[in-house]
Amino acid sequence: MTPQEILEQFGPRESMEYDVVIVGAGPAGLSTAIRLKQLAEKAGKEVNVVVLEKGSEPGAHILSGAVMDPISMNELFPNWKELGAPLNQPVTADEVLVLSETGATATPQALIPNNFHNHGNYVISLGNVTRWLGQQAEALGVEIFPGFAAAEVLYNDDGSVKGVATGNMGIDKSGEPTGDFQLGMELLGKYTIFAEGARGHLGKQLIAKFKLDAGKDPQSYAIGIKELWEIDPAKAKPGLVVHTAGWPMDTSTYGGGFLYHLEDNKVTLGFVTGLDYQNPWLSPFEEMQRWKTHPSIKQYLEGAKRLSYGARAITAGGILSLPKFVFPGGALVGCDAGFLNAARIKGSHAAMKTGMLCAEALFEALGADRQHDELSAYPASFEKSWLKEELDSSKNFKQWFKKGMYVGMLMTGIEQWLLPRLGMKVAPWTIHRTEADHTRLLPAAQCAKIDYPKPDGKITFDRLSSVFVSNTNHTEHQPAHLTLKNASVPVQVNLAKFAGPESRYCPAGVYEFVKTDDNQDKLVINAQNCVHCKTCDIKDPTQNIVWITPEGGGGPNYAGM
Repeated sequence: MTPQEILEQFGPRESMEYDVVIVGAGPAGLSTAIRLKQLAEKAGKEVNVVVLEKGSEPGAHILSGAVMDPISMNELFPNWKELGAPLNQPVTADEVLVLSETGATATPQALIPNNFHNHGNYVISLGNVTRWLGQQAEALGVEIFPGFAAAEVLYNDDGSVKGVATGNMGIDKSGEPTGDFQLGMELLGKYTIFAEGARGHLGKQLIAKFKLDAGKDPQSYAIGIKELWEIDPAKAKPGLVVHTAGWPMDTSTYGGGFLYHLEDNKVTLGFVTGLDYQNPWLSPFEEMQRWKTHPSIKQYLEGAKRLSYGARAITAGGILSLPKFVFPGGALVGCDAGFLNAARIKGSHAAMKTGMLCAEALFEALGADRQHDELSAYPASFEKSWLKEELDSSKNFKQWFKKGMYVGMLMTGIEQWLLPRLGMKVAPWTIHRTEADHTRLLPAAQCAKIDYPKPDGKITFDRLSSVFVSNTNHTEHQPAHLTLKNASVPVQVNLAKFAGPESRYCPAGVYEFVKTDDNQDKLVINAQNCVHCKTCDIKDPTQNIVWITPEGGGGPNYAGM
């Protein structure tokens, strides 16, 4: 049965009405809810706020490096230390390394660009911070519904957004209701805020429907692949932040590594690969595994234990790719719009700030008995914010690296080190990008094949053992949430022309090409492995793969990430 047929047979759906509906219990969504409740409490007013979260709990799907700038936390909770926010490890030192295959050149401390200075920041688990934010939100009276995936945007007759519907539960692979069937619910709000993170499923639809990206540079993305390790206490350097450029990437491909020392003898490390890469033989997962074998990284991992693994797409286009983020009835906050500062490799402070700015606009609108219109005060306040100034200063970062590693490093040095010392906060020049990431792949025949070493099971690992430690699980027999517009395209186009890149860019082994009994090629989609990184939705060269929400509660359950 189609979703519409199910609705006709089992409907109508139950509905619940709120002042504000928020999709996504990450830093952006929770900061929106918290700030709105703070304002209402201060004014002695009642505002009803609900937050939907597709993960099993707030933080279950959150993945970030992460070094956190506490500027937004200071604004949201000036007494966060007394309240027990898990920002426990201050940054103690920065290292920026340029790697060759066996060696490393450290950037002199005096020449490290401003964007890599982390004095005053904290090495954190963003998942733990998000769980804490969820507790603060609930203490203020916010309703949080974990395990409920917002699957559909609902519209009023005038085209404005009136809310969302959660997905149906208990549907089998053929689309038929089972004995465990539950019809989705409608959550209706005077305003609906979308905080789904990078490449949000509904945010993507809203950007297209309202043409929010008109006149903007195409959004650019990267994939970040991360692991959490427990290391030898003798090797632990709490607060040390290491960033690397160079090997194993070639000089024409954007990418780099990070290794951050947490408290309790733990390190979080990972590798970021720009999804505008051109060689279809490249595998971001294998590049990350290979990077760990470099002596500068391996020294910390020998004799250590890997605890967890995950992957997530990153919006890296910056302010030139930022869409209009308000529309009739709602707004985009955080990475759903693309507020991450790729030059600083930081997005959580930006996500929180946009949530707070949006909340202030919401409170003003609700106080004036408005609903379903544009929250124009939100973009107006962003224009006057420190976040706008910060993003302006990094406007060219990704574009320079598109011209090659050496050009990128040189121009980052000029824009982030030299110009500030000349009293210039923003470069007087602007470099635009015109190509979407999925258009960048070259035919496989034009590219050198990359032979990756086999994993040793100690420092390097395969995909399936990695997915296992991400605690990923999806309810058996549900319809695949990784859908194809045309089932023939993977073999006839992607495999024939690009050597099946989906089998390499997916960090979870979801896509594999196999031979049928009659020796024909076939794409198998192992949707149960999906860690919800959204890379396939972004990088598929034909844009034939569409990621949709699975049943709520499915996906990874990250611990300490």
